[in-house]
Amino acid sequence: MKSSMIGAVLPGNSTTEIREFPIPSPGYGEVLIKMKSSTICGSDIRCIYREHLGKGPEGYQAGMIAGHEPCGQIVSAGPGLRRFKEGDRVIVYHISGCGVCNDCRRGYMISCTSDYRRAYGWQRDGGMAEYILAEEKDLVLLPNELTYTDGAQVACGFGTVYEAIQKIGVSGDDAVLVTGLGPVGLAALMLARAKGANLLIGTDAVPERLELAQALGLVDKAIPAGQDAAEQIRELTGGHGVEKAIDCSANDKGRLTAVQATRKWGDIAFVGEGGSCCFQPSPDIIHDQKKIHGSWVTSIWLMEELVERLVRWRLHPADLVTHRFALTEVESAYSLMAEGRSGKIAVVFDEELEQVSR
Repeated sequence: MKSSMIGAVLPGNSTTEIREFPIPSPGYGEVLIKMKSSTICGSDIRCIYREHLGKGPEGYQAGMIAGHEPCGQIVSAGPGLRRFKEGDRVIVYHISGCGVCNDCRRGYMISCTSDYRRAYGWQRDGGMAEYILAEEKDLVLLPNELTYTDGAQVACGFGTVYEAIQKIGVSGDDAVLVTGLGPVGLAALMLARAKGANLLIGTDAVPERLELAQALGLVDKAIPAGQDAAEQIRELTGGHGVEKAIDCSANDKGRLTAVQATRKWGDIAFVGEGGSCCFQPSPDIIHDQKKIHGSWVTSIWLMEELVERLVRWRLHPADLVTHRFALTEVESAYSLMAEGRSGKIAVVFDEELEQVSR
């Protein structure tokens, strides 16, 4: 094996830099993964690519290889492994927690507050490189039925919305609204359909996103965001509103639409990060007995469950990828993702391996 590799760094001024790095060697409980696919998350754009917003130990550490949605194949294993081995196809859960706090023991390393917590692509090197060093405890096995780009999306976006869908209990009884139709919103629609939702409604202020959701067959009705969006949604549901709503917009008006378009006794999940929300508690929530659920990423055990369900449902998250780039084209990949008008963007390393019989 060669001794060096290239990887992408985000300086925080809406550019990328390709640098050369030594290929790491796995220590105890670690594996070296040859990257196959690494997708770009909206939080990468908002918090790192445009500017470094995070502060302190949870902020992006300058010079770290970017990418927290990695998927690849183990090519070298350190001593002490208990489950995984060389040759395994794996997804990397993108937060490496301490492993012994209450949150980690629940599987929610995202909520770990220990000094040992390090996120891939933020405080430790991520997946925008030829290889990534990962801890065995952070791995999820990728079945042969799923492609590496399917797996990369599970690492964050699909795992995040699966958590929200499980929290609010989407089923065949429900009409579901998704506000904000970026890659996470599209994933929410795909999974809500798989869970049996009988009516899927999507809203967004960007026409291209509405068109993409329709072209992919993910919505029964696409509604432009606006002051009358909630009223239109109630009209579609016999004047009642939807049983379940998932906000992926991180926008005050989008969140308000999700709240006001949900019927009495309904459930709303807030998934989109940042922004604010202003509503009237009594008429919008209290009098209608609604619940708002906060949902942040997911647990590693639910991620494993999602992978199993994707195979059973014959769903491919990679269907939401509209553009693929080589690592040497990473500047174009991040620039396109930052425009906010495409579907998911993937950096693919061995594209021929993406051809999986379906």
